[in-house]
Amino acid sequence: MSILVDEKTTFLVQGITGREAVNLTRECLDYGSKIVGGVTPGRAGRDVYGVPVYDCVRDVVKHHGPVQGSVIAVPPGFTRDAAFEAIENGIRLIVVVTENIPRQEVAQMVELATLRGARIIGPNCLGLITPGECKMGGIGGPAANTRQAYTRGPVAIMSRSGGMTTEIASTLTAAGLGQSTAVSIGGDAIIGTTYAELMPLFEADPETKAIAIYSEPGGRMEAELAEWVVAHESRLPIVAFMAGRFMDEMKGMRFGHAGTIVEGKEDTTAAKIERMEKAGISVAERIEEIPKLIQKRLAEKR
Repeated sequence: MSILVDEKTTFLVQGITGREAVNLTRECLDYGSKIVGGVTPGRAGRDVYGVPVYDCVRDVVKHHGPVQGSVIAVPPGFTRDAAFEAIENGIRLIVVVTENIPRQEVAQMVELATLRGARIIGPNCLGLITPGECKMGGIGGPAANTRQAYTRGPVAIMSRSGGMTTEIASTLTAAGLGQSTAVSIGGDAIIGTTYAELMPLFEADPETKAIAIYSEPGGRMEAELAEWVVAHESRLPIVAFMAGRFMDEMKGMRFGHAGTIVEGKEDTTAAKIERMEKAGISVAERIEEIPKLIQKRLAEKR
C-alpha cells in the first residue's frame, strides 16, 4: 500500500505550458504517472508531450471523467484562483509547487480545501512519490534519477525541503531501506498539510514501518508532531534530522525557506530537538546516520 498516490492515480497539471510545468510533465510521464490533461487558459487544443491542453479544469473533467489530483505550477498571483478552480471541480489532492504566494491567499486556499474535503500539499514544494507507482510534481527530478534514488520499501519520508527529500531517499536506498511514500510538504510559513496531519495516513498504512523526517528551525510543526505522537501512542519509529543548528543564536534570521524564521526560543533547533526526543523521536546529527538509527529502532521494536 501507500498513501495519497498509487499506480491508479490520475492528475492534471495547471499551467502546463509554462517552462517548469513542461519539465515536470515530462519527468512524471517518463516515470509512468498518469497525467490526463493540462490547463492553460487560451491554449486549448495544444498538447504537451501528448497531454491535451484545455482552457479550464472543468473541461478536463468533462472529457476525462473524475480526476484525483492536480499539480499547480502557475505564477504566484494566479495560484489561489487555480487552487479554487481545482477544488470546486472535485479535485481532492492538490500539489502546489509555486512559491512566494501571499500568506493570506495560502490560508484561503487551505480553508476552502478543508471545507470541500480536499488536501493541499505545499505550496513551495516538489510534490510526492510512491516509488515505482506514481510521482506528482518535480520530486526526484528526471525519471532515471528518481528511479535511482527512490525504491519501494517500509520507510516513509516527510520533509520541509524538496531537495532533501530525495537526499534522504537516496541515503536510505543505499542502505537497503526502500520507501513507502515520500512527501515534500513545503517550506512556507503556512502549508496545506503538516507532519502531524500526515501521521494518521502513515499510521494506517501497513507497508510503512518507520518514518524519516527532514526538519528546519521556525514554526510549530515539530511541536505538533511530538504532541500527536504522544497523544496517539504512535506505532511508528521516527528518526528526524534537524537542520540549522547554527541559527539558535540568530533570532529573526531566515534559513532557506520562508517558514524558517526563528521568532522565539521555542522555534530554535535546540528546543525542537529536546521536544522531539521527549516524545520518543530519535534525532540524527547527520543525514547519513538516519538509516542506522531507523534499523536500530526497528530492531528494538521487534
